[in-house]
Amino acid sequence: MLETLQHMGNLLSLGNFLVLLLGSVGGIFFGAMPGLSPTMAVALLVPFTFYMDATTGLILLGSVYTSAVAGGAITAVLINIPGAPASIATLLDGHPMAKKGEGQQALYIAFVGSLIGGVCGVLALILLTPPLAAFALSFGPSELFWVSVFGITVIAGLSDGRLIKGLFGGVLGMLISCIGYSPMLGEPRFVFHDTLISGIAMVPALIGLFAIPQVLDLAAEVHLQVTKNKYMPKKGVFWPTVRKFREWWKTVVIGNIVGIIIGIIPGAGGQVAGLINYDQARKMSKHPETFGTGEPEGVVASEVSNNATVGAALIPLLTLGVPGSPTAAVLLGGLLIHGLFPGPELFGKHADITYTFIAGMLVAQFFMCGIGLLFARYSHAIMNIPNLIMMASVVILAVIGTYCVQNNMDDVIVMFALGLLMYLGAKAEFPSAPVVLGVILGPIAEESFLRGKMIAETDVGVFSYFFTGGINLLFIALSVGSLAWGLYGEHSRHRKRQNAQAASAAAA
Repeated sequence: MLETLQHMGNLLSLGNFLVLLLGSVGGIFFGAMPGLSPTMAVALLVPFTFYMDATTGLILLGSVYTSAVAGGAITAVLINIPGAPASIATLLDGHPMAKKGEGQQALYIAFVGSLIGGVCGVLALILLTPPLAAFALSFGPSELFWVSVFGITVIAGLSDGRLIKGLFGGVLGMLISCIGYSPMLGEPRFVFHDTLISGIAMVPALIGLFAIPQVLDLAAEVHLQVTKNKYMPKKGVFWPTVRKFREWWKTVVIGNIVGIIIGIIPGAGGQVAGLINYDQARKMSKHPETFGTGEPEGVVASEVSNNATVGAALIPLLTLGVPGSPTAAVLLGGLLIHGLFPGPELFGKHADITYTFIAGMLVAQFFMCGIGLLFARYSHAIMNIPNLIMMASVVILAVIGTYCVQNNMDDVIVMFALGLLMYLGAKAEFPSAPVVLGVILGPIAEESFLRGKMIAETDVGVFSYFFTGGINLLFIALSVGSLAWGLYGEHSRHRKRQNAQAASAAAA
């Protein structure tokens, strides 16, 4: 901690300060644009850092990374499209808040929550790097498999009282994730058209599942040409919103713990952390039925957790060379370009660069929050766009965002097909969140299981490999407990609905 504070002064140079500010602004922009994920943002900027001083280049990449993760909340809240995959859980309650005229408050909550989670993630990087790096090494294929299974149990909490349909959606999402060639075996699966040869990437799937159904809903409105929303900016809501965080302290604490643990696990990422913490917040809430209808605590749960993964993902990266997220993997390229190799030498011989970079990550959290709060004050301008223009804008953003992922029109076709499928499913009351969860966790579960099976067959046996070891048993217990709690909650809600219907019938 002292080393980081000692190098904080390096950020006061004009060049580093401007790079930090521009990186934070640019990160917010990249995060808010569907398809331009934090990973893509960092990847696009890595070549430019080749011409910069190593310290300045890493400050740029770090500030863009942290701001892009938080910036995804903007489009998630205002137009129901996750700007970044990490913002999936944010839109579940953020957009309903915006539709009720509380988009400004939702963004205040999102960016303050992002600040809290981001700062805690960087503090974990500063204070807990040695033990957490050792913990990260203990995650092999079997542990990653059970982490993904634990994530899948979240489906029960995301089904909004439609458990069977939610489970069906989750299975459908996992099947969608299997389309294309197997990354482990090289075999084609479900490839009945050339468009599907390269599989279905996560970003096109997310955009299609969330954006296109919304466009079709807008198109179905009778008064499309003349309909305008009437959202007004509100004064005096910032501090009351911030004070509400005292009521959500359990969600904040658990969100930071979940975010830090998921962050150091290679391959998981903020989207998994956000969904898991959202589910835990819903289970602990005294009013779980309000989640999904515009519950502010749902936004807190997502944003605290997904931003806590940012700093935590750098722990195994800087110490072991093992990135904790896809964006951290790209950031590794930025280190290697400047001849910086992860390990003890990074904190010894190159301590000046490393600790200045970490200090920049810490300060970038406050820059990100300030810029985000400023944007939130003018969020009503987006919400007041006429529906006809909004529909066209969402389609344009969806097409551009999808095409940018792989520069492939096949992705655009797949995006529209998934959107139409989800629109029809929504009419039959199939929730979209479980489908998305299946798309995200399907590849992690499949690859981890196949890797673990290969190891087990040549070593200790499949059963012993997957069902022994402290971490395996811990996540098995968490998975069983999470599923049981979700089923109990589903049963309780069903019983309450039956009692309410009986009371109504008796009163009539």
